[in-house]
Amino acid sequence: MKPESLRKKYPRFIYKKYSYTIVGKDLKIWFGFEIPPSFLFYPKLIIKNVKKERVQKLKKEILDNLIFHLGLIEMISYWKLTCSPEIEIKKEGLDRNQIRWWQNLIINGMGEFFYKNKINFKRTNFLKINSRNQTKRLRVYKKPLNKNKILIPVGGGKDSIVGLEILKKSKKEINCFSLNPTKATKKIIKIANFKKPIIVKRSIDKNLLELNRKGFLNGHTPFSAYLAFLSALLGLIFDFKYIAFCNERSANEGNLKYLGKVINHQWSKSFNFEKKFRNYSKKYLIEDLEYFSFLRPLYELQIAKCFSRYSQYFSAFLSCNEAYKTYSGTKKTTEKWCCNCPKCLFVFTILYPFLEESVLIKIFGQNLFKKKSLLPVMEQLIGQKEFKPFECVGTQKETLAAFYLSWKKLKLKKEPKRIDLPFLLKYFEKRILPKYPNLDKESKKIINSWNKNHYLPKQFEKLLKQESSFSI
Repeated sequence: MKPESLRKKYPRFIYKKYSYTIVGKDLKIWFGFEIPPSFLFYPKLIIKNVKKERVQKLKKEILDNLIFHLGLIEMISYWKLTCSPEIEIKKEGLDRNQIRWWQNLIINGMGEFFYKNKINFKRTNFLKINSRNQTKRLRVYKKPLNKNKILIPVGGGKDSIVGLEILKKSKKEINCFSLNPTKATKKIIKIANFKKPIIVKRSIDKNLLELNRKGFLNGHTPFSAYLAFLSALLGLIFDFKYIAFCNERSANEGNLKYLGKVINHQWSKSFNFEKKFRNYSKKYLIEDLEYFSFLRPLYELQIAKCFSRYSQYFSAFLSCNEAYKTYSGTKKTTEKWCCNCPKCLFVFTILYPFLEESVLIKIFGQNLFKKKSLLPVMEQLIGQKEFKPFECVGTQKETLAAFYLSWKKLKLKKEPKRIDLPFLLKYFEKRILPKYPNLDKESKKIINSWNKNHYLPKQFEKLLKQESSFSI
C-alpha cells in the first residue's frame, strides 16, 4: 500500500488509554490505541516480581506519568501502519515543549522507516500531535533514588557484557533487566550470576502483525528509546538511581542522507538522543534518575578488545538479528549466527585481531573471511560501496581499521612463513590497502581514543578508564 493513500484514508491515530494492576507479584500494563474507523490495538506489558509495597506507596499520578509515557513510545509501532498525519492524545496532557520533543523523536527515530517507505517527512503539516487535555498534567517524581544501585539492560550482545563486568567493580549493588529475554540473554544473565534479574514481557497486538501481512506500512522503530522509557519506569519501581546503558561512540554515525537529513539506524542509541532523553526525563519524569551510556567514550573496536577478556561468554553471546527473525507468521528462530549478514561480518572482524582464529570459528562455525559472498557486505561496511548497512555496526573508519588489524595479524605470523590469506583479506590487501597508506597510524589512534562527549558520572568514568587502557 502507498503511504499517501494510507495517510488520506486514515488521517488520525488515537492514544486512547492506559491501565495497570498488580496481579500476584507482577505489574500488568495495557495500552489502548485506535486508527479510526477500523482498527483497535491493545498491547500489554508485564513487569515480573515487583515489590508490591513500593508500588502501592507511589502516588497514583507519579506511576500514571511513567506508564503514560511508556505508552507514548509504544504507540509509534502502531502509528507507523498508516503514518497518520495527526496523533491525538486523549487521556493526559502534554505541553508545547513536550509535543515538539515527541515530534522530534518521531522524525529522527523513524528516519530509516521514512527512507525505506519513500515518505516525505518534510512536507508541511506532516505530523501534528494534539493533546487536548491540557489541564491534566501528571506529576514528576522528585524524591531521591537509591544512589548505591545500578540497573543495566542486558541483551544478547558483547556490549552489555563488557558493561556489566566492568561495573561489577564499582562496589555498588548491580542488577540487570531484560525485555523478552532470548536464550542467549538468559545464558548471559546466568554466567554473570544475577540471581534475581528484572524480567519484562512485552506482547504485540496480533492485529499489528495481521495488518503488516496485508501490506500496511512496516519498518524500523527507535527500540532503544523504548528501552529508555522502560528503564525509567523500572528505576522508579525498583529504586535505582543509575541506569547504565552500554551504547557506544560508534552509534553516533549515520548511514546516509535522505531529503537532506542524515538517517541513522542507531539514532536512539546516539549521544544526541541520550542528551535529549536525559533533559526530558529530569524535567518530566524523575528528577534524580541518572540515565547514561557507560561505554559512550569507546568505539565498538575498543569494546571488542575488552570483550576478548571474558571467554566465559564466548559460547553464549549472540547479536545477529537474522537469528531472531520469524517468517510466515511462525515463531521459529534459529538463534545462531547466520554468517551472511553485515552484523555477523562486522562482529567477526572486530574480534579477529584479539582472539585466536580457532576460537572465532568455534563461535561462528566458520571463517567468515573465506566467504566470497560477503564481499559486497565488506565494501558497504568500510565505505567503498553504497552506504553503511542499516544494522548496529561500527563506523566505517573503525571497520576499516579492524580489517587492517586482522590482515596485519596474519601477516606478522612467523609460522607458516607464507600465509595464504582468506578471500576477503586478500581482496583487502590488493584493492583497499593501497588507498589508505596511513592505516597503521589511524588504527592505533582509534584503538587508543577516548570520546569526551559523554554523561558518565565521575566515579564511573574513572572506572572505565582504568579497565579500558589500550595500546597496540
